[in-house]
Amino acid sequence: MRTPDGRGWLTYCLNIHPAESWAAVRAALLGPTRAIKARVCADAPFAVGLRFSAETVRDLAEPAARADLVRILAEEDYRAVTVNGFPYGPFHDTRVKQDVYRPDWRSAERLAYTNALADLMAAIAPDGEPVSLSTVPGAFKALGAGAEAEIAANYLRAAAHCARLRDRTGVEVAIAIEPEPCCFLETVAESVAFFEAYLFWDRAVGVMADLAGLSRGEAAAALPRHLGLCYDVCHAAVEFEDPAASLAALAAAGVPIHKLQLSSALRIARVDAHARAALAAFDEPTYLHQVVARRGADLARVSDLPEALGRGAAADGEEWRVHFHLPIFVRELPDFDTTQDFLAEVLALHRAAPISPHLEVETYTWGVLPEALTRDGLEAAVTREIDWVKDRLT
Repeated sequence: MRTPDGRGWLTYCLNIHPAESWAAVRAALLGPTRAIKARVCADAPFAVGLRFSAETVRDLAEPAARADLVRILAEEDYRAVTVNGFPYGPFHDTRVKQDVYRPDWRSAERLAYTNALADLMAAIAPDGEPVSLSTVPGAFKALGAGAEAEIAANYLRAAAHCARLRDRTGVEVAIAIEPEPCCFLETVAESVAFFEAYLFWDRAVGVMADLAGLSRGEAAAALPRHLGLCYDVCHAAVEFEDPAASLAALAAAGVPIHKLQLSSALRIARVDAHARAALAAFDEPTYLHQVVARRGADLARVSDLPEALGRGAAADGEEWRVHFHLPIFVRELPDFDTTQDFLAEVLALHRAAPISPHLEVETYTWGVLPEALTRDGLEAAVTREIDWVKDRLT
């Protein structure tokens, strides 16, 4: 659906649904997504935050399957303006953890998948609409050290592919790199430094020009058009970013935000024995739940919640932010807070001056949330999330 100002799109990410094949994605589009559209914009186009795994991309290479997708988008009045290209493989009902980053941007496999996904989106995008494609922030932290040039080279190859795709089809696909705690790029400061040193500097312009067959001037203009960030509000809140300052830093560096993911994290204002015991409900085996702890002005990062809890009483007195996506309409839980205030501030900033053309609610953790948060059902919850955003943008 259009944002209230009419200048962008608001949707939710289909990675909330356990859909790893085209058949499963099809069922989601004709089932819960159709029901959610009926609740929030029955008589208007509805943007869909698509998620196509590598398996689904292969499925949709078949002409009959591709035609089926195009038909569904038209008949249901969906708009394919953004896609989540972060998880390559299975994302539900299995242990994901660090595997979600694999293959990472050191590999030809990640590049090939992203390019195929860009081709698919160009084939189904609405006329005249740019497409955002969110992706892994390089690699898991330990694997990215020393591989900066290799990662950057593959990002530039993807950007050049998108530039050539634009020349052929007229569709502008932007690679939106999504910083995440404990990854190669986890903070806004790290992201700005990487873009300035590897992606938006003079040598990168020359590489882009050679790869895409552009003049240097055309390549300089194409780089930010096809490379930028996906600003995930949960991730930024977990990192204790300042909303206004972090967005201003990106703007000052000329790093565009091609997608704004609307999400909320778990916040423990002061860790103690009771809080540590209550966190057991969120210690689940599927996803990685990074923890950033603050004591005074110092931040410490732990790659998963069990490791953080293993510190025991040594953590008492710290403030914790936990990477666990919660329904964004939830301000507080019986034992904890959320980072909803951070999200509300970002939306206020967007209302004053649009941050991104694509706003996407992303609460992929639905299947592992404590039961108390899922009693009203998925369709009602996603509808409530979208309505919560609309209220803050109106």
